Amino acid sequence: MTLEQLQKENSELKQILKSMSASMENQSQTNLQLNQTIQQLNQTIQQLTETVAELKEKLNKNSNNSSKTPSSDGLKKPSPKSLRKPSGKKQGAQEGHTGKGFSITGSPDETIDHIPYKCNGCANAGKCISCGVAEKRYEVDIVVNTKVIQHRSLSFECMKENGKIINGTFPANITSTMPYGDNLEALAVSLNTVGMVGVNRTHDILSAVFGVPISTGTIHSMIMSCANKLTNIVENIRQAVVSSRRNHFDETGTRVDKQTMWFHDASNEGYTYLAVSEKRGKEGMDETGVLPFFTGIAVHDCWKAYWKYEGIMHAICCAYLLRELNGVMENHSEQSWAEKMKNLLLRMKKIRDKAVSAGKEELSYYYLHSFDKEYDAILEAGRVLNPAKEKQPGKRGRQGKGKVGALVERLSEYKASVCLFTRDFYVPFDNNQAERDIRMVKVKTKVSGCFRTMEGAKAFAKIMSYIGTANKHGHNLFIAVKKAVINQSEFIFG
Repeated sequence: MTLEQLQKENSELKQILKSMSASMENQSQTNLQLNQTIQQLNQTIQQLTETVAELKEKLNKNSNNSSKTPSSDGLKKPSPKSLRKPSGKKQGAQEGHTGKGFSITGSPDETIDHIPYKCNGCANAGKCISCGVAEKRYEVDIVVNTKVIQHRSLSFECMKENGKIINGTFPANITSTMPYGDNLEALAVSLNTVGMVGVNRTHDILSAVFGVPISTGTIHSMIMSCANKLTNIVENIRQAVVSSRRNHFDETGTRVDKQTMWFHDASNEGYTYLAVSEKRGKEGMDETGVLPFFTGIAVHDCWKAYWKYEGIMHAICCAYLLRELNGVMENHSEQSWAEKMKNLLLRMKKIRDKAVSAGKEELSYYYLHSFDKEYDAILEAGRVLNPAKEKQPGKRGRQGKGKVGALVERLSEYKASVCLFTRDFYVPFDNNQAERDIRMVKVKTKVSGCFRTMEGAKAFAKIMSYIGTANKHGHNLFIAVKKAVINQSEFIFG
């Protein structure tokens, strides 16, 4: 091979190497781009997986496994699932329980005797020897009747005043030509509040049952009048709640004048206080006038706004935590710590209830120390399964912990408030008292739909504060409403 041929072949090889080098460089760039695309796709898949999991968890939430109210379940009601373990006792009333069955409190208004059917048409009817009454049964019915009372103002020529004509004076409640009586007014208010019936349907019931020509405007005026008469007594209820050693707190939203407003509840075994505000958080709580002045134990559902009040002792509703733990167990099977925490809380309650039944005032050091160690060990297992997420590049602020991780941290941060019921037997395990007292707002919303005005919502809160307190003091609710109508509501403290 000549020199010229070698040079030519060398030149061709250089061209081939140059071409291959360029091709490799292009391939390297392509691989880099593909790796970046794969990384982006992996991030997208991870985000979508997390989003699907969150949506699935949200879809599976109901009143049994979250803080959602039973009214939010709609027609898809979850199967009943008690948060408590079976007690082992038989169903129904226990031995020694004093019954509260129906009993006749007075003499019957009418007596009807029934003879044997064989006596009908018998030739010896009335001749047989009577053996007395074999059995008595009572039929209880009501008589629906409208009573019209005519009030007449009589006039006289007064001899003391030289024949001057003087007229009789009508009672204070007879203010017009045809006013409505106290019983009718109390019934209208009771239907709208205790019965949760709307004004229009209250009008329909009174018109259909009693034939009373009463307008919806009049019914509304009766309700507002009753609420205004209760202003002082409701203020007394608020002050009684403020001075209590322990109170239960809760809040719920409803529609008022086409907007979402918030009913705030502060209650205990003896008093119920409801108030309405445009705000749910601390501003709304301040407006109700209880928490800013309260210095005792506040039982609540751990919502962050309550922790802004530092001058009180906080106790967290463990029933609320059990529902949250149920949600973790149902939607995250890998989170084994949740079931352990649930079982621990229920065991703490069981041992505490046994101590209370035995007349003890506190748990032994053994139980308190044992619960404390187990609680911390379970939370540590929860942290291992829910490590802090790495900060994403380009994202500002703190990295989210996720709902499960947030629950772990909440149980850790507020451990003392969660376990307070084991150290202070005056503290209950749950916040059922507040949930029962505020449930009437949800019932009213379901039956009537909404409140048309803020004025109407505040009137409902006043009347239900009074009725709830009267019920806790053992008063008949209709009589309590009637007492309010005639401006004698102070009797509930008697």
